[in-house]
Amino acid sequence: MRSFIRHPTDIPIEIRLADQTYQQEPLHNVSGSGLCFRHPEAAPVGSIIVVRIVFTVPAFEASCRVTWCQADGNAWQVGVEFLDQDILFRLRMVEQICHIEHYRRSVQENQGRALSSHEAALEWIERYAGAFPFSDSNSGHPQNNQK
Repeated sequence: MRSFIRHPTDIPIEIRLADQTYQQEPLHNVSGSGLCFRHPEAAPVGSIIVVRIVFTVPAFEASCRVTWCQADGNAWQVGVEFLDQDILFRLRMVEQICHIEHYRRSVQENQGRALSSHEAALEWIERYAGAFPFSDSNSGHPQNNQK
């Protein structure tokens, strides 16, 4: 049973394995304990990497440990856990920013309205912040977790 809700996203992240330079990779999902991303090469389980999300200001950066790595077609799904538990508050802000960016893109695609990041944030907060962190994995929009 999962301890944290996973939030799907398509925000690009930067990762750095060992002594390599940062590489941009697609973020698959993020939760309160870690995240998952696609990478062209396998990452050794137990290795330490740095994850950076430059979409936020200031950029979100965290050291992580690879907890699993699974082949996925011609790439790999890599799961990591955050090493610093004090980072959770900052991560919650990143989760919200990911939802807001997803909302901005969805409005553009579905309604033809081009919103600035600020306008999207205001609309998203008004419509969905009260239901955050529960989300509909298909839309990325928070909603009540009623059964």
